Amino acid sequence: MLLHKGETLFRQGELGPLYRINSGMLKIIRLHEDGSPIVMNIITAGETIPHHSLITQQAYHGTAVALVTCDIEVLPSQEWYQTLENHPEKCRDIALLLQNKLRMMQQRIDQLTQAAPAAKLHKLEQWFDEHISPATLSDVLTQDEIGQLIGLRRETVNRLMRAKADKRKESGASV
Repeated sequence: MLLHKGETLFRQGELGPLYRINSGMLKIIRLHEDGSPIVMNIITAGETIPHHSLITQQAYHGTAVALVTCDIEVLPSQEWYQTLENHPEKCRDIALLLQNKLRMMQQRIDQLTQAAPAAKLHKLEQWFDEHISPATLSDVLTQDEIGQLIGLRRETVNRLMRAKADKRKESGASV
């Protein structure tokens, strides 16, 4: 199935199938009790989601929204869990999927623990570039969402992005 930028794959609290992301990128948004959204996770090509339901089914923890056009394979829950029951060796595949996700989360923690705000933004831009180039971070996320991912206020993200754009203009003008 194709999911286009801005379209929703599933919603927080629903129960449904698992999905394999063949190409593209999704954001997982969680709504707080007051209705405010926060970006909880970024899903990239090769992942099977939701991670918390790979062994046993649970309601979706957040809402999945396409950041770019995605090619997604639906994995019916009944078949998925029956395959695991009949072929326990498949659990190793799940362990490898989760290991890869943990490694990605370690990269995200590295982004968050950078001391300088500009370094946090730079690390996040580098990571996104690996997955969505030639699109850029600001092509797929709002400044507020970028700030949520790296622990900065939207205003700080705005200031850093403006300074970076000004620096590019200056270096381009002096050539």
